Amino acid sequence: MKKLSIIVPIYFNEMNIDDLYSELTETLKKSENEFEYEIVLVDDGSLDSSYDKMKELQAKDKHFKIMRLSRNFGAHTAILAGLSHCTGDAAVIIMADLQDPPEIILQMYEKYIQGNDVVLAVRKDREDGFITKCFSNSYYRLMRRFALKEMPYGGFDCFLIDRKVIEILKNMKEKNSSIGGQVLWCGFKTDKIFYVRRKRAKGKSKWTLSKKIKLFVDSFMSFSYVPIRTMSAAGICLAFAGFLYAIFVVYQKLVVGINVDGWATLVILFLLVSGVQMTMLGVIGEYLWRNLDETKKRPIFIVADKQGFDD
Repeated sequence: MKKLSIIVPIYFNEMNIDDLYSELTETLKKSENEFEYEIVLVDDGSLDSSYDKMKELQAKDKHFKIMRLSRNFGAHTAILAGLSHCTGDAAVIIMADLQDPPEIILQMYEKYIQGNDVVLAVRKDREDGFITKCFSNSYYRLMRRFALKEMPYGGFDCFLIDRKVIEILKNMKEKNSSIGGQVLWCGFKTDKIFYVRRKRAKGKSKWTLSKKIKLFVDSFMSFSYVPIRTMSAAGICLAFAGFLYAIFVVYQKLVVGINVDGWATLVILFLLVSGVQMTMLGVIGEYLWRNLDETKKRPIFIVADKQGFDD
């Protein structure tokens, strides 16, 4: 009998933990004869009572294993921490806010036992607000167009991966990246299930705009050459435009006989070129900072406490 690890990152989710326990256990009881399971809850440095509630769950149900990171490292790093400590033949990633119904675990497992190494839970629709939908859909379309052509149109947060994929992700040890992108990059045999993402019932999401922007930048820096190629294209276009303008100025002076006043033109060109140069330096700086962060060899995450795991 195979063993399935369910990894759940927790961040300010004290209001959802009891419901998470009820829905998860009720769903997994339906498959007690199909697979063994463990539930790994990873507290990503929450400052509320999330970890206390996690300890209560672990005390009454030995299927639960819990750990707490020393600070907030981000959801993708928390997922990697869970993957690094899980013991299943396969692992499922699901979120704690219950917007992704636990029933998708069983659907993904059915696809897994059919011979797939990766199963993606793709959102065919979502009960979120208009702005959230627009941001999410735009992100996944851009990722599919410029970075990872395997990215589903609806995107995914939940997925199932086989043990060999888990080991590869553990050994990558990439910082400032997207774990979903890494799963797609590996290229293993993949299938999909589709579901409707539910509206959040309790609590307020900590997935802020700044975190969304960071994910967008990290994803493109990690899986696409478009930013650096765009810089080269912009430089070529500006140089060509400058060459054409120089021909125009010479023509106006020598052929038409018109003196070209240069102050306004020079100021406009200076501001344009300076702005483009600063933008290019910013893009280069993002790449350099990521290289520096990798070379420091600091741990990707630090576990402050854990319970329920074998030594």
